[in-house]
Formats: sequence, structure tokens, C-alpha cells
Amino acid sequence: MTIQVAVVSGKGGTGKTTVTASLAAMCSPVIADCDVDAANLHLLLKPTVREKKPYFGHKFPEVDAGLCAGCGACETYCRFGAIKVEDRAVIDLVACEACGVCEAVCPAGAVSLKDRPCGEVFISDTAYGPMVHARLDPGVGTAGKLVTMVREEALKLAGKDGILLIDGPPGIGCPVIATLAGVDVAVIVVEPTVSGYSDFTRVLNVARRFKAMPCVCINKHDLNEDYTRKLIDYCKESDVRVLGCIPYDREIFECVRMGEIPALHNKLKDSYTKIFKNLNDAIEERMKK
Repeated sequence: MTIQVAVVSGKGGTGKTTVTASLAAMCSPVIADCDVDAANLHLLLKPTVREKKPYFGHKFPEVDAGLCAGCGACETYCRFGAIKVEDRAVIDLVACEACGVCEAVCPAGAVSLKDRPCGEVFISDTAYGPMVHARLDPGVGTAGKLVTMVREEALKLAGKDGILLIDGPPGIGCPVIATLAGVDVAVIVVEPTVSGYSDFTRVLNVARRFKAMPCVCINKHDLNEDYTRKLIDYCKESDVRVLGCIPYDREIFECVRMGEIPALHNKLKDSYTKIFKNLNDAIEERMKK
């Protein structure tokens, strides 16, 4: 049975990717970067790409200039201002939402929806294990579908008895839902702030909706001890395992700035080692259920 662990957060900038990279360096899993809108795990893991696969998110309209009469029906009905007609219709694919209304209203049948690559999925090697990550073209609104493709490719690499470690996107939208579906353990990285606490409770509810075991890692815990205690108390009341706390330390920022993994530095290692050990305990508990 493949164990799937997703590292997520209720908001961006909590240190989610740094935690993921540190865990990857300790357990050598199959790694998936599902934060496809703003992928940055590769900056720390430095993957070497060995295979690329095109990603087809949805069909885009194309105009057959030989059939287009320049009647303007498509421009009239396009709600996104993506079509301009002079002699012939011209489509701005950045503004286009691929709704298909232009194809439906064209009396000459000059517009048709066709597959077009709008990103790539990379299968790579890192010093800590194989990694699957992706690039999504700007303006393409099918991030959830790309997340699913990344996970499917990563699961193939993990096999039946591997561990899949996922760097998930922040928030609670479609990409997060595609990340958490079928996951065994959700590691929620949170900062002890008013907004961090609020966003944490929202992503916790999403994780529970998908029956993932929720665990918490509190980053920069010593910046606001009152909210750190509030988070810990909430987790105790809600039966959520706290994996550990990471202090605010300028050396972590220096590691990230230099493209290095904090957990590999002796001064920072203890915090991440504790989180890793407690995560292993959580995985063992999950496997017994």
C-alpha cells in the first residue's frame, strides 16, 4: 500500500515547501510538487529532468480563415472580450476562457475547439528520490486537473509499497481538493497569527472531509507564543496531532536564499528531526486503522 502524505497550508508563505524539502531529505520518498500555479520545490531539491509529458488542460478555439466570413457573431457573444473581428476573427488565447460559445454561434462552422498543450509535467531525479513536478502556462485555469496528472505520475513511481510526499498548494480551492483526495496524512503548516489560525481551521475541515489524518507543524512558533498556545490547545480539543514547532531563525532564511535545505544544517536539524519522527508515528497509527 502506498502511503500518501500531503504538506498543505491555509495560506501561502507559511514555510510549507521548506518543510516538504526537509522531510524529503530525511526519508527519500517519491516527491510530487502539486503547487502547480507557483511551483518552487525544485529550487531546493534541484531535480534533473529525465522525461517530459505535455499537459492538455482543455480545448482552445481555432479559426479556419478559409471558412470565416467575418460576420462578428463570435465577437458579439464572447463575454471575455477575447475575439476581435476585422476581415476575419482573431482570438486572444490569453483572454479566452475556452467556454466554446464562439464555436456554438458561428454560422459558417469556422471555429472549432482543439487540443493544445498548455503546460508540461516533468519526471525528474533528485538526490533524495524521484520527483514529479509541472509547469502551467499563464492564464490556464485547470490547475486541479494538472495536480491530478502530477499525482498519477508520482503514484506510478511509488509503486505499491512506497511513500509519496506531496508539496500541496495553499488555500482550500480546487488544486487543494485534487491534492487531498485519497491522501492518508495531511501535514498542515501554520503560523501563529490571527489569519494563520483562521486559515488553518478552514484547511483542517477540508482535510477531514477527505478523511486524511490531520497533523500540524507550527512554524515561527516563538514570534507569537499566545497564538502558538491557542493553536496547540485547539489541536488537543480537536484530536489533531502536533508534530512539532519550528523557531524563527534567520539561518532558515539564509538556507532558502542559498537554495539549501534547512534540515541538513546541524543548528536547525533538531526541530525537523522531531517533526519527522512524530510524522512516522502518525503514519504507523494511520496504517493500523
